[in-house]
Amino acid sequence: MTTEITTPPISLATLLAQDPAFRLHEGGKLTTRPSVQVRDVDDLSLAYTPGVARVCTAIAERPELADDYTWRSNVVAVVTDGTAVLGLGNIGPTAAMPVMEGKSLLFKQFAGVDSVPLCLDCTDVDELVETIARMAPSFGGINLEDISAPRCFEVERRLKELLDIPVFHDDQHGTAIVVLAALRNAAKLTGRRLWDLRAVVAGAGASGLAVTSMLMNAGIGEVVVSDSKGVLHQGRKDLNPYKALIAATTNQSGYNGTTEDALIGADVFIGLSGSTISEDAIASMASNSIVFALSNPEPEIHPEIAREHAAIVATGRSDFPNQINNVLAFPGVFRGALSARASAVTENMKVAAALALSAVVEEELSAERIIPEPFDPRVVPAVAAAVADQARRDGVTRLPGI
Repeated sequence: MTTEITTPPISLATLLAQDPAFRLHEGGKLTTRPSVQVRDVDDLSLAYTPGVARVCTAIAERPELADDYTWRSNVVAVVTDGTAVLGLGNIGPTAAMPVMEGKSLLFKQFAGVDSVPLCLDCTDVDELVETIARMAPSFGGINLEDISAPRCFEVERRLKELLDIPVFHDDQHGTAIVVLAALRNAAKLTGRRLWDLRAVVAGAGASGLAVTSMLMNAGIGEVVVSDSKGVLHQGRKDLNPYKALIAATTNQSGYNGTTEDALIGADVFIGLSGSTISEDAIASMASNSIVFALSNPEPEIHPEIAREHAAIVATGRSDFPNQINNVLAFPGVFRGALSARASAVTENMKVAAALALSAVVEEELSAERIIPEPFDPRVVPAVAAAVADQARRDGVTRLPGI
């Protein structure tokens, strides 16, 4: 008779203790610290009553003084409803908090911007807009995060109309800024310019539509966009208003098949869909092709396979060269917008951010270096300066005398 030896199951507590991600997150990733000291009764009388009343009265008479005498001018709300978190989908507001904390951590570490993660327990567009708008007086900017499409477009549009502070949906515009910066350098490295390129964007969600709009604003030759049902074109009757608008302004050649059909002879593939692309489709692209397989954690095609056919490959992952990472954009964008006391983030400010980002490494280009690394200390100052300068040019700064 043999005795079967079984290993007792590992408890959840043991698993949590062994996983370094859980250890790092224990107790959360953020705290608050005072910027002044209250050491005695005199300090107390200035920081709180009665001294604080004089500051409140002045702000009541001149609301713009809040930018100088409260923390508002350097604090951003990072807001989500938890409906489109990373690749996890609709996991709800409570489970989204670690991501929002992480975003706030990066704001502070990379750009010195304070931020507050806010996970809202509502998904209705009207409720989201009303809730965020009512909180807005406490903040110098609103960073929308992980709100599912197409609702995210309407939420952002309405908040931009209501508020006089920057409203920026990072899933859309942060991604678009970094993609444009990387694509400019990739084109330069392969002896072309943006207007020489025909690109196929796989994915018509928040990031896909924003990337397409920015590439068109920057002057790319042609863009073809696809979703899970194929290429967007004006003959399709199943498009929501946002896809229909893109269909009306892209795909001048009239493609109406699949993503892989459109890739034949294309110069650029940008994957933002979570789908897969065959090696044959990448091989069918033009010579010196550029592949941005950005779905994370699994790219649309493995980078090593793509490199067999493409001149330049980028992904959304940190373990391959040319990571397209939003942290290259949003800290500098908000640093610049807040420094300029901007009332909005204009399309020109986004393009300026992309141009500045690409310029950081334009003298160091190689097939494995078309975009800076996140820890490059040149990134945030360059992006912030370009954004602030463009805010002044666009007339959206609220600084006195400008």
